[in-house]
Amino acid sequence: MEISEGFREVQGIKLYFKHYNNGKESPKLMCLHGGPGMSHDYLTPLADLAGHGISVLFYDQFGCGRSEEPEDREKFTFEYAVEEVEGMRDSFFGEEKIFLMGSSYGGALSLAYSLKYQTHLKGLIVSGGLSSTPETVREMQRLITELPRRYRDSIRKFSESGEYDNPEYQEAVWYFYRKHLLRMSEYPEDVMRSLEYAEKRNVYLVMNGPNEFTITGTIRDWDISGRISSIKVPTLITVGKYDEVTPNVARTIHRAIEGSKMVVFQKSSHLSMWEEREKYNEVLRRFILRHNGVEGRP
Repeated sequence: MEISEGFREVQGIKLYFKHYNNGKESPKLMCLHGGPGMSHDYLTPLADLAGHGISVLFYDQFGCGRSEEPEDREKFTFEYAVEEVEGMRDSFFGEEKIFLMGSSYGGALSLAYSLKYQTHLKGLIVSGGLSSTPETVREMQRLITELPRRYRDSIRKFSESGEYDNPEYQEAVWYFYRKHLLRMSEYPEDVMRSLEYAEKRNVYLVMNGPNEFTITGTIRDWDISGRISSIKVPTLITVGKYDEVTPNVARTIHRAIEGSKMVVFQKSSHLSMWEEREKYNEVLRRFILRHNGVEGRP
């Protein structure tokens, strides 16, 4: 296996990548991180799949992590992002079909990509992803109503006043994260790195908003749930039982895409690749090998 990293120019800007290359005959998996505005770092557990003969490509999307940012913020859109995904796919794999995995917003992006370019895919993996921002916000608000009153009231109070930096509000946000983003006592360094990139770059605030459940940015009205039934490639949908992008959101995708498979990780919230790392990767490995024409081990 050859591991390489560097930059590729797509749509006039340099994008950082890290590639675990198992050669020409290996199945190819390209991973899309979430946010919008995080970095690929929190997806690093998927590099374990390279040990099973699968080539894995990570990259930081425009304005994220180590990648450059378009000067024109009018380009901070799904449409621009879809063309970026296609540019990276073509740059590394040309005419070869690949598996595309997207986490959270990356899952939404993978669905949007599939609507235009599914002929370039062998399979699609949507992990904690969404097809409708309004539906996802409604579900997150439902989760907030289930928080202890102290945190629920703080979120409501300071959301209404826009005091997102208030210490009480921040405490409530982190309580929510530890229940529905990542249920680990200590957040891994790679996860914290992604969160820090989101905080110091522009994309997260412009496209999403101040935090995971307050979506005030340009994607707030995005909804393709009525269109995704046209996706015909093999599709795996994964979600955590306690996911901030809830199992109800995953079921919307599952019901729409005929023949799709949905797996709920019972001990996970939003980042199943950390919370149930071995099981998560085994589910993905079996899906990839099955639809690459090679049966997984029993």
